[in-house]
Amino acid sequence: MSRRIGMWMYQNGGGDKIEKKIIKKLRERDIKCVTGINPRQAIAENGDIIHNGRVASSLDLFFSYNAGEQTQYQVFLYQALNRIMPMINSYEAFSLTEDKFQTSFLLQNHGVATADFKLCHRDDSEQLREIIRKWDKMVYKPTDGWGGMGLTKIENEATLDMLLPLLNQMDLRFFYVEKFLNYDNTDFRVDIVDGQFVGCYGRKANGTDWRTNITSGGSIFLREPDDAVINLAKKAVKVCGADIAGVDIIYDLEREEYVVIEVNGIPAFATPEQEKMGLNFNDKKIELIVDLIDRKTIKSGNDKRDKKKKKNKTDKKGK
Repeated sequence: MSRRIGMWMYQNGGGDKIEKKIIKKLRERDIKCVTGINPRQAIAENGDIIHNGRVASSLDLFFSYNAGEQTQYQVFLYQALNRIMPMINSYEAFSLTEDKFQTSFLLQNHGVATADFKLCHRDDSEQLREIIRKWDKMVYKPTDGWGGMGLTKIENEATLDMLLPLLNQMDLRFFYVEKFLNYDNTDFRVDIVDGQFVGCYGRKANGTDWRTNITSGGSIFLREPDDAVINLAKKAVKVCGADIAGVDIIYDLEREEYVVIEVNGIPAFATPEQEKMGLNFNDKKIELIVDLIDRKTIKSGNDKRDKKKKKNKTDKKGK
């Protein structure tokens, strides 16, 4: 019996071409792909989730890979779908990597080096003042932001005093801050799929800026990671339980060790422009993703057959 999966893939930056390559590879394994399943256009009805007249919950797997268009409604349905069908990534891994505090908290509890951090209630600003005195410099981060949005460097108490009224106006539930690390304004972005190293590139902050994110003005350059960087990335992804992740790592000059800054559950493929620069890991990434889908849908099919057999046995006993 042919297997069917649903896919919601980003289309900009060459994502449409990546989608076509994945579909072609899946077709070679007799796996059909239903594309464009945007949960925004879906409704939940009794025990089913319907997308444009199709029962999405009848698919063998759902592959959501679109970071830029997530809404609370879509994420809510993502969670519901994952209760009844396999995902890449699972909802649990997705929601964890979307939250910087939860990710850092879990990583540190498993011995993975991260920046020192502090989470405090929004009314406890004195805690932040104590921390800035201790750390000298820190970074305020929205726990669910991406692409460097909302990152704010706090260099002294005066900066903190100016920032707090703005944060209070935003009606935040809590403040999350990390110690500002002394590093060379570059990082490693390491892609991992199914526990295997896919590729790596470096990002460099622009001018006097300290943020390496491309959306914040950072630039990409070719960079070869050593075993320590790769193994750290693999361990971080394993702790987070993610099938696919991009791990951001910097070298802390003060502690003289590599530190995980972030684990991204939807790391972009190399764009056509980046491929021309020499970032040539897309084909390997696609192959590993297809292997993963193949394996998970076989298991999903077996589970469905076992469930059907058990139901038939129960029905016969009832008669």
